[in-house]
Amino acid sequence: MIRVVLADDQELVRSGFAMILDAQPDIEVVGEAADGAEAIELVRALTPDVALLDVRMPRVDGLAAARTICSSTPSKVVMLTTFDSDDYVYDALYAGASGFLLKDVRRDDLVHAVRVVVAGESLLAPSVTRRLIADLTRSRPRSTPAAALDVLTSRERETLVLLGRGLSNAEIATALTVSEHTVKTHVSNTLAKLNLRDRVQAVIAAYETGLITPTNQ
Repeated sequence: MIRVVLADDQELVRSGFAMILDAQPDIEVVGEAADGAEAIELVRALTPDVALLDVRMPRVDGLAAARTICSSTPSKVVMLTTFDSDDYVYDALYAGASGFLLKDVRRDDLVHAVRVVVAGESLLAPSVTRRLIADLTRSRPRSTPAAALDVLTSRERETLVLLGRGLSNAEIATALTVSEHTVKTHVSNTLAKLNLRDRVQAVIAAYETGLITPTNQ
């Protein structure tokens, strides 16, 4: 059973999403919060698989809540908003979120999003994420030093470059002439050494450290 916490300051939105998710045989909404502070408390107490957080909430907003939840719990985070803004997408991903949905999301897409995130994937295709982050990092200063990559082996650095370019495991295996199982090991080791939650975070790290730039991708 996939356990979910919902956080939105609009009760009708929360109850609507809860009804959709609770109707699924493999999903259970275990808690609801009206602001980011409540969301953090609920996630720490209930340790859900996924936290759905509205970007704009009182007391503690969704982005701040996402940063706290992602840095202190194993729960995955999906951001919800009515604002279709690239800056919100970037900030949500940078905070550690695994995905980003608009509140007018279709019923099936909401359910799919929860299942995808629990499976360890991101809601944005790696290639889409790569283009988005490349565009935004052009105007933002680097915040992660290149020295952070010193913990990686040369093969893990190669893997991170290919992850940053949005390649799948199968494509990375072809590029490195190794098996997909070996690629999975390299990806897992890379994420663990850099303390990254998922492949989206790996794309961000590749650009933030300058390993990939918008001109050499």
